[in-house]
Amino acid sequence: MRSEFELKEDICEVGRRIYTNGFVAANDGNISVRINDKEVLTTPTGVSKGFMTSDMIVKVDMEGNVISGKLKPSSELKMHLDVYKNRKDVKSVVHAHPPTATGFAVAGIPLNEMIMPEVIISLGTVPIAKYGTPSTMEIPDAVREYLDCYDGFLLENHGALTVGTDLFNAYFKMETIELAAKINLTARQLGGVKEISSENVKRLYEVRKKLGVQGKHPANCDE
Repeated sequence: MRSEFELKEDICEVGRRIYTNGFVAANDGNISVRINDKEVLTTPTGVSKGFMTSDMIVKVDMEGNVISGKLKPSSELKMHLDVYKNRKDVKSVVHAHPPTATGFAVAGIPLNEMIMPEVIISLGTVPIAKYGTPSTMEIPDAVREYLDCYDGFLLENHGALTVGTDLFNAYFKMETIELAAKINLTARQLGGVKEISSENVKRLYEVRKKLGVQGKHPANCDE
């Protein structure tokens, strides 16, 4: 089990990755990790995710009250806390603005075409949660509609949100969403998307089960 200090360092590392990969600009994005049932580490507001240090990370309770830290927590903390309250299996949440995926969110196009085995196994499909005003409960309410079946979401005119069993698990899903969006866009530009057959999609769902991939997935959301 990673120490609180190590988790803070991990948050800074993921912050550098989303900044370096162009998933965020300026002070955009937010990252959090659930330490236990009562405490969460989160990124501060007004700080570039590419230049954070561990002493900037804020610890809050499940109601968003600051326990420790000199800076204010992310203005979109409500979104993270609502995920934790409704998904006990989720230990980390990442929100960013990956350009291509966000382009799909702005265009109102969900990533629901079966085109890549890795994406099908990891996420299945990626729905769009309806638009909400940042820092209000509108976004948490919109995301909650899909939490029982998905681990990755596009946020209408806003960006993307991923959840995971740990911080890097959530972050890698963000990478997967952006890559899926890039490939989807390229295929459209080359003449159209050709999907994997439903029979082969079912076989990929079986591969997911055999691999023991954790998290929610549209193939087994009824479970």
